[in-house]
Amino acid sequence: MKRRIIKIDEEKCTGCGLCAAACHEGAIEMVNGKAKLTREDYCDGLGDCLPACPADAIHFEEREAPAYDEAAVKAAKEKKDMSEKKHEHNHPGCPGSQMRTMHHETETEAPAASAKPVSRLGQWPCQIKLVPVNAPYFNGAKLLIAADCTAYAYANIHEEFMKDKITLIGCPKLDSVDYSEKLTAIIRDNDIKSVTVLRMEVPCCGGIEFMVKNALKESGKFIPWQVVTVGIDGNILDR
Repeated sequence: MKRRIIKIDEEKCTGCGLCAAACHEGAIEMVNGKAKLTREDYCDGLGDCLPACPADAIHFEEREAPAYDEAAVKAAKEKKDMSEKKHEHNHPGCPGSQMRTMHHETETEAPAASAKPVSRLGQWPCQIKLVPVNAPYFNGAKLLIAADCTAYAYANIHEEFMKDKITLIGCPKLDSVDYSEKLTAIIRDNDIKSVTVLRMEVPCCGGIEFMVKNALKESGKFIPWQVVTVGIDGNILDR
């Protein structure tokens, strides 16, 4: 049958994975670093994936395609939910994700002759996936939302960016999760003073910038924010 269905431009696709996360039917998967429409019968033609793509690589087209199989989509979702519940039952919470707040020495408390670097990580956990939406350390916090590669590319990240901030890290490509909804809740439900996005220059890192922008918009709040881009050579390219 001829119907409306999505088309993904592989040349434009940066592999950020946001479209796969936005596709509630599971029609899109990441294959060899690129988004692929792997199940045409799962695509309902509504296009939730289109606005999620920061590279404008997805569009509609009218062509011959299998009919949308709602029953198959429902069965696949149920199977996935059962698998996730089984995993949670077999792995009931990671001890390493226990929430905590850290206290670090200030410059006046640290020995004057010491040249040892001081950690500026202010809370645990720091992964966006693991951090709770409501935590006491969000009250009055300045947020640093960073792509995880920035910690390895930029040598002075602790002093220049993490100091006096609550740090959240993630990778839009490897995590394959759209964090927009969770970030929206964090910003909306807590007294956040400012947001700094620290990303790499690579195209797929645009995903984390897109998610934060969307979260700020959906939160309904007007909060000072900025985006800082780190080059793969470790230099700041834009702020």
